[in-house]
Amino acid sequence: MDTAAAPVRLCDMTESSVRSRVWRNGVLEVENFPFEQISDYLEQPDCVVWVDVCAPDAARLDALAEELSLDAHAVEDAVTPRERPKATHYATHIFITAYGLRVFDQTSHSGAAVEACQISAFAMPNALITVRRDDLFDMQPIVDRWDNNSELTQLGAKALLHGLLDVAVDTYFDCIQLLDDEVESVEDTLFDDGKYTTAEVQKRTFTLRKSLVHTRRVVLPMREVVNTVRRYGNNAAELDPYFDDLYDHVLRASEWSESLRDMITSIYETNLSLADARMNMIMKKLTSWAAIIAVPTAITGFYGQNVPYPEFGTRTGFLVSTGAIVLISFALWLGFRRRDWL
Repeated sequence: MDTAAAPVRLCDMTESSVRSRVWRNGVLEVENFPFEQISDYLEQPDCVVWVDVCAPDAARLDALAEELSLDAHAVEDAVTPRERPKATHYATHIFITAYGLRVFDQTSHSGAAVEACQISAFAMPNALITVRRDDLFDMQPIVDRWDNNSELTQLGAKALLHGLLDVAVDTYFDCIQLLDDEVESVEDTLFDDGKYTTAEVQKRTFTLRKSLVHTRRVVLPMREVVNTVRRYGNNAAELDPYFDDLYDHVLRASEWSESLRDMITSIYETNLSLADARMNMIMKKLTSWAAIIAVPTAITGFYGQNVPYPEFGTRTGFLVSTGAIVLISFALWLGFRRRDWL
């Protein structure tokens, strides 16, 4: 799947690259507070803090790590591209790398290309710090999810982390649904000889297989991520059903992607079988026409030896030889036609 990658839109390296919120007892208190006040809010047990840093420079990331006592390896992984989805426990926090998915719709000949949008998060009992290398991963749907479930913010940063992962998993279903639709479209063209060539179907199938590989690399590790996050910290009974539902969604996405892989493999093999069948049909037609053409060639060639035959050198002999050519050729054509060779 060679496709032009969407341009990476880096956030401006200004204060607008940092977004923050504070909830006190589940009620939103302040937004976009100064970066240096993070520690002050963290010292207040009735506050839950969220800070989002987009495309951080080295100085800002080092300041964040020092202020929150973040593990150096986790900080390095937060800005490293193409990290595997994972969740790692440290002494004071848990570090998560996750991905959202989006699909670029292309022409019907090329299929669909999948892009993974990376986000990293540091979760503490009363703080969630998200780090994005660029703004391809949109935080607004996550903020909307938090606003629509404001009662959960009273349960701490783990509830915020659930909202983040839930939105990410929702993008998996959107992506897989589009891939499923594209698979069905390819299936419909398999037996439509006039619309697409075998090479075009093969190209679309290959593109789908590559897109599905990218999708599975993101989806499959999320089961481990959700399980690790669910076990982190003091579990609030109110969050258990939410994480159970999230884990069920991840399983459904994994199983759906597995079934799509089987379908794509089946399409690939079926297309090869159909190509062989079409080639056999072409060979039958060529052989049939060769047999028909061989009749007049044989008769005229035999007569061309100048060997006398009944009515040799007469008009009647010419009519008999011509009639033999027509009748035998027609008989062969009719026989091949009945066998569906022509």
